[in-house]
Amino acid sequence: MKLLTTTLTLLLLLLLTSSYLESAMAGSAFCNAKCKVRCAKAGAKDRCLRYCGICCEECKCVPSGTYGRKDECPCYRDKVTKGGKKKPKCP
Repeated sequence: MKLLTTTLTLLLLLLLTSSYLESAMAGSAFCNAKCKVRCAKAGAKDRCLRYCGICCEECKCVPSGTYGRKDECPCYRDKVTKGGKKKPKCP
């Protein structure tokens, strides 16, 4: 009986922790809305939304439209990946 109680307690704790972390990691309403528009036509939407959200939180802006126009937000335009071969980080 003690094992069952401990298991249920740990399961409940895990469930509560995961829901807290998910809400804590969620982006702002501004970034979510802008990135949803930006990534509307992306082939890999999940990846696009993730990187767009990171860039938006750092830069506080997202270029309009679904492609290009990065000159509207220089910070967003200039973000690149780390490593030898630098690629644009923001979609």
